[in-house]
Amino acid sequence: MPQASVPRRALVLLVILTLVWGTNWPLFPLAVKEVSVWTFRAVALFVAGLILLVFARARGQSLLIPRRHWLTTVMATFSYLVIWNIASTYSAVLIPSGQSAVLGFTMPLWAGLLAWLVLGERPTRRLLAAIVLGGIGVTLLMIPNFSAYADAPLGLALGLLAGLGWAIGTLILKRRGIDVPTTVLTGWQLLLAALPITIGALLLGDGPWFVPSWQSIAVITWIALVPMCVGNLCWFAIVGLLPANVAGLSAVMVPVVAMISGAIVHGEPLGLIQIVAMACSVAALSLALLKPRGPAPPTAT
Repeated sequence: MPQASVPRRALVLLVILTLVWGTNWPLFPLAVKEVSVWTFRAVALFVAGLILLVFARARGQSLLIPRRHWLTTVMATFSYLVIWNIASTYSAVLIPSGQSAVLGFTMPLWAGLLAWLVLGERPTRRLLAAIVLGGIGVTLLMIPNFSAYADAPLGLALGLLAGLGWAIGTLILKRRGIDVPTTVLTGWQLLLAALPITIGALLLGDGPWFVPSWQSIAVITWIALVPMCVGNLCWFAIVGLLPANVAGLSAVMVPVVAMISGAIVHGEPLGLIQIVAMACSVAALSLALLKPRGPAPPTAT
């Protein structure tokens, strides 16, 4: 898709997505302060999916997904939401959660490569430069933490697996397409993802029943309503509006916002390396989405 055809709606959705997902990461340690990551993920996915389906029904939308789309829906859900939530969860346990987030957001690199190999979406020079810049930005964010990866190589592998699963799920949706409202599709995918993660929560979660503090309930509720509900709704809408490789690159700004939020909330490092990484991410997104300036029209003589 040429840059001129990028819809303005996609840019608006991208801004919303970047803000709600980027500011979500500093809340993660607060959400799992009293409950297991499995329980947190299961509750957030279930609540977000249920709310979206109730909202869709209130708008008069049919909640049925045609049978011909069932396999695609399940495959995309497993590849993105299930693999992402499980792999990123364990990665965040084995290595610092912020670095796990950076690894997960290698997704644009996987998406660009797979879109080329599988969908035949050969990148233009601008898009190829954007992918390279996005890769440089992610690599810069990883450099200060190579020791953590060396101490826990499984955490590194699972973080990369999370990004790969996200990319594969995106490509499945782009290649096969599901002609149902985005709200309905997102709601069902969140509920489907909640099923195996709920089983994991029952087996590996918190043990005896207890009620966490109101602070934990408030944080989990916010994450379910905003990053899970609104964020995934925006993401699936972006996937429907943009080519897979460009949609993947639209996520490169999320770690930037996450990094700034982490510096404000938790005092995490924000030095020269992080600033250069942010500049690379901004440049990558600009190349991928913004229309290149054409030659000026000839003036009348």
